[in-house]
Amino acid sequence: MRAYGTSDADGGETLRPHRHVIKVENYSKAYDRVLAVDGLDFAVDPGQILGMLGRNGAGKTTTLRALAGIVTPTQGRLWIAGHDLRVDPVSAKGRLAYIPDEPQLFEALTVGEHLGFTAMTYGVKEFGAQAEALLRQFELTEKRDEVVQELSRGMRQKLAICCAYLHAPSAILFDEPLTGLDPRGIRTVKDSIRERAAAGAAVVISSHLLSLVEDLCTHLLIMERGERKFFGPIDEARVQFAGEAGPGSLEDVFFGATEGKPAEWG
Repeated sequence: MRAYGTSDADGGETLRPHRHVIKVENYSKAYDRVLAVDGLDFAVDPGQILGMLGRNGAGKTTTLRALAGIVTPTQGRLWIAGHDLRVDPVSAKGRLAYIPDEPQLFEALTVGEHLGFTAMTYGVKEFGAQAEALLRQFELTEKRDEVVQELSRGMRQKLAICCAYLHAPSAILFDEPLTGLDPRGIRTVKDSIRERAAAGAAVVISSHLLSLVEDLCTHLLIMERGERKFFGPIDEARVQFAGEAGPGSLEDVFFGATEGKPAEWG
């Protein structure tokens, strides 16, 4: 395990000793004899948006589910807003929101009832004005009394995000946040992520959409077969995996980190 404040052979930013909103230290997860994640370290500070990149099976969703308290680590420690998930999972989960690629909603509840249930779960009092503002922002006001089973996939996604935002989490975890959304919905979600980060939240986005990561994210975590290949600011990734012509695209960065530099780079 790397020590905080030391140099890093794979390049990118090493973890700093001050307190982070999200911190992952030497995290590994094994399923039987399969090691899904191997000795992962990274951290996300207030206002940062971390993009997680990796091929299918790289360990991205396993890592997000561990941060959400759904998966138990085989080894390592994970913190949310200073709360150790192993020692104080209730406090840690109370400071985070996790939006999976397939939102788990209650088919028989209405949009409004979902927000009311979320408020009760997280102890949010006087939530009416905040709920109304979220419904307006995500264009769900007219759907307030509709049950989830009548909603489109995109509307379900927007409702899941509204519920995630309602208790003002310090850490927000997205797994493919744009699934099912139309262009207006995509813009709304992207704007909302920027707003939450600007207000001090730490955001993690796992996605195969390089354009989304390039547009939104300040930092980058690239994984390959459960291992970290790069962690740090996106600009540093561009420099580290630059070709002869200088810093390249995020696609160049990704393939440079996971497969080595293309032959034409020399």
